[in-house]
Amino acid sequence: MPVTLRDAVAADLPAITGIYRESVLNGVATYEITPPSEAEMALRFSTITGNGYPYIVAQEDHGREIIGYAYASAFRTRTAYRFLVEDSIYLAPEARGKGVGRALLAELVRRCTALGFRQMVAVIGGAHPSSIALHRALGFEHQGLMKATGFKHGRWLDTAIMQLALGEGTASDPAEGVYPDTLYRS
Repeated sequence: MPVTLRDAVAADLPAITGIYRESVLNGVATYEITPPSEAEMALRFSTITGNGYPYIVAQEDHGREIIGYAYASAFRTRTAYRFLVEDSIYLAPEARGKGVGRALLAELVRRCTALGFRQMVAVIGGAHPSSIALHRALGFEHQGLMKATGFKHGRWLDTAIMQLALGEGTASDPAEGVYPDTLYRS
């Protein structure tokens, strides 16, 4: 499916909220049970982008409709974690299985590498096979499976953890003063 990837902007929040709402109500990628309001999604968006993390959307080339989005955020906020990001990807139902998720994740990896991050982790709710396959296709390695970590849609869900080294990974120590140092104040 031909798509254009670009930075998300506040005007995209209705579409982003709708995509996330569908995932909350029908999927297992997120363990939220009640879809957040557009105001809550705006707060989350503002926090992520305000901290300098990439947040991107995928638009259909012909219809200009937003059919997916992805962002990176802090895995944890302790200073030693500053070179590690967690990815999040959500797609409209009509975009699934058409390469949109792959395009979003590849761009997210590219941007996070350019920003100086050294590791990316995927916390895959429901250990969903298609999400695992997507991450594996882009070089992520399986790090573990946490059993029965969520209960949603009347069943227990496992959580898969996958990881990808970015840039030099652990081949060298990061230079002080590079971008991720500015994200953490503690």
